[in-house]
Amino acid sequence: MRIKLFLLTLLLTVSANANAATKAIKFGKLWDGHRVIANAVVIVENDNVQSVTANGSIPAGAEVIDLSRYTGMPGMIDAHTHITYYWNGDPATNPRRQGPRHEAVTVFLAQANAKKTLEAGVTTIRDLNASGGADIDMRDLINMGAMVGPRMFVAGGGLRSYAGRPGVTDPLAEAAKQAKAVIDSGADWVKIFGSTGSFDNVTGDQTVSYDEMKTIIDVAHAAGHKVAIHSYGPNGARDAIRAGTDTLEHATDMDDETIAQMVAKKIWYVPTIDHNQYYFENADDVYKFPAGTKENLANYIQRNFETAKKAFKAGALLLVGSDAVYNGFGLNMRELAWFVKLGMTNEQALQSATVLPAQMLGMEKSLGSVAPGYFADIVAVDGDPLADIQVAITKVRWVMKGGAVVVDKR
Repeated sequence: MRIKLFLLTLLLTVSANANAATKAIKFGKLWDGHRVIANAVVIVENDNVQSVTANGSIPAGAEVIDLSRYTGMPGMIDAHTHITYYWNGDPATNPRRQGPRHEAVTVFLAQANAKKTLEAGVTTIRDLNASGGADIDMRDLINMGAMVGPRMFVAGGGLRSYAGRPGVTDPLAEAAKQAKAVIDSGADWVKIFGSTGSFDNVTGDQTVSYDEMKTIIDVAHAAGHKVAIHSYGPNGARDAIRAGTDTLEHATDMDDETIAQMVAKKIWYVPTIDHNQYYFENADDVYKFPAGTKENLANYIQRNFETAKKAFKAGALLLVGSDAVYNGFGLNMRELAWFVKLGMTNEQALQSATVLPAQMLGMEKSLGSVAPGYFADIVAVDGDPLADIQVAITKVRWVMKGGAVVVDKR
């Protein structure tokens, strides 16, 4: 008798857990990445979307989450971050002058950046440079469920030129060796720093040759991995495109021929316009940049914007990337406003942070849309982002990632 009671109790417990794993989310309207569905009901089973219908029925025993006053949309994807760059906000310190930390401490502290990223409605990031394997460890901890954060695709430490380095007699062989080492470390992507440019430096001088780029790209592609190349200036961008990079980061002052090649090769362009606006805003109080920096940043921002505008008109595939560092997390989607300003419709801009980066990541059947079979990465915003792009930037109220509610600010 006791055995029967135990089995019955076990059966009821399993049944209750199964029901608890089913969620029915009601939206006043849902933009699923492609179309608007009024009075949408999204059924989520564990970490996946099971169905999306208008005025749909709700399974018996499902947990009902009533978001009828909000607009639903796919969890957004930030195509360029540095999530392990942590700063506690102490005005007496400079984010770039922090003392060394053990990798484990870096990973622990970076949870604050992860939280702010989720609060911005970003459920997936591509992180492009971290030291000591911190990004790889953070990705793995999140995937294990031991840490709460966005889904991460990471690049480990970025690669630079090996020409002229002590002990290096064959720069191309060394480039191939280092690319293989990054992949073997567990990185998803390979990052190349193809030019100068970062923080207060907007020079953009090419630092990695075409041959080195091509060598690294060939090694990565042969191993089934993709490559992102950083180039602030036009020369590094031109060679990155010639060499066959998968994504091009920042590039400014590209001529028509370079842009045409980028379009023809279907290379993704991540202009990161807003990240220099962020540096401009924080130049004095946070970074304490030298005199003249803000003028240089303002000039670069305008050129960056004009290049992106020209590229978009030429048919380039633009993606939202914040290049977020330190206190920039939570501002991840401000790039959307720049994309609308350069000529995109609100829907095109939103797709550059959902549908399109999912394709770039090779996850177009799992991410970027609210649809059956996709991960249940869903955001609720207060307002209509198709009418006002600021709604997606500043009015995120609720976030689900992989079927779990990770933000609730209703």
